[in-house]
Amino acid sequence: MKTCLVVDDSEVVRRVARALFEKLELETSEAENGEDALAQCGKAMPDAILLDSHIPAMPTAAFLSALRALPGGDKPLVIYCATENDPKEIARALTAGADDYVLKPFDRESLRAKLAAGGLIE
Repeated sequence: MKTCLVVDDSEVVRRVARALFEKLELETSEAENGEDALAQCGKAMPDAILLDSHIPAMPTAAFLSALRALPGGDKPLVIYCATENDPKEIARALTAGADDYVLKPFDRESLRAKLAAGGLIE
């Protein structure tokens, strides 16, 4: 089974995302900040990461750089989750190592499309 890590400081967003990913048959775990997320990735690298644009403990770009430097860190499909359509912010995340982005509020179909485009699901 494919795995996904949801990184967001909002418990509500993590729960909603977990429910959507589980309906897409992805085993899902959660992290509320960048340090926790990196620790989890160090133990077991997920197939996909839904990464909020603002996470506690470290800037998103720093998280992406640290993730990509880990063994196997090039593997996860990272979907950057932006709160507003700010082209500069999205471009920074993509340059730092995100593979794609989605805007909040997201739904199952938008996540399914991103995962399918990344080759994780059909």
